[in-house]
Amino acid sequence: MSLEQVSANAMFGGKQLKLKHTSSVLKCDMIFSVYLPPQAESVNVPVIYWLSGLTCTDDNFVQKAGAQQFAAEAGVAIVCPDTSPRGEGVPDDPDGAYDFGLGAGFYVNATEAPWSEHYHMYDYVTRELPAVLAGSDLPLDTENCSIMGHSMGGHGALTIALKNPGSYKAVSAFAPICSPMNCPWGEKALGNYVGQDRAAWEQYDACALIPKAEEKLHILVDQGQQDDFLRAQLKPVMLQQACHDAGHPLTLRFHAGYDHSYFFIASFIEDHINHHAAALWG
Repeated sequence: MSLEQVSANAMFGGKQLKLKHTSSVLKCDMIFSVYLPPQAESVNVPVIYWLSGLTCTDDNFVQKAGAQQFAAEAGVAIVCPDTSPRGEGVPDDPDGAYDFGLGAGFYVNATEAPWSEHYHMYDYVTRELPAVLAGSDLPLDTENCSIMGHSMGGHGALTIALKNPGSYKAVSAFAPICSPMNCPWGEKALGNYVGQDRAAWEQYDACALIPKAEEKLHILVDQGQQDDFLRAQLKPVMLQQACHDAGHPLTLRFHAGYDHSYFFIASFIEDHINHHAAALWG
């Protein structure tokens, strides 16, 4: 499967790449970004997948999080996919809202028309993109990987790690949507993508998956206390309770004064890179 290089920039001794390919899963062209640390010049390096939140593309994390300097020190690559399928013929929210459709794939496999033709971000992140990377000439150890994300992407990282035991060495999230079944963003997305049967939503809800998890990966979550979405949409206390009840290891850190933005992410991204690097190189 061929990759087209859109751009390449030197950064902290490594390279920040933007790449393009045709996705058979999403039935459209997709762009994603890869940071290769300097160690990649001599060895295949482990991979951290970063999943971004609502309205984002692969650019937001790459340009705002400040993660590359820490990835360079740790010798890990960071792969940033887009947040939804894109292009002509890919349906968007009929009202043009930001929380559904383009930029809001929610990392699920849609089963409802018209979304079911293109919106299979779960399969894209878990199957197709790793296969594309493994089949490329990029110096990546794709079998040695972990996953993290923010907001909608935090939901994606948690649910993907919980549903795929043994596939990821570590998982973490910034301000994740902890229980999409119980918040307006999630109810809208799951109701439209997966249908109105709430039992079908449980496969994409971290709090519902925790009690059934076959692997108890230590979850690291950072949450700003001045986050405008904290109580209505994110609900980390529900995740805390689910982990407590199931004996699932969780480090949940609240930070006074911090909001939902990339200023918050940049403030604590070093901790997350180190959390992942310890598992990947351990």
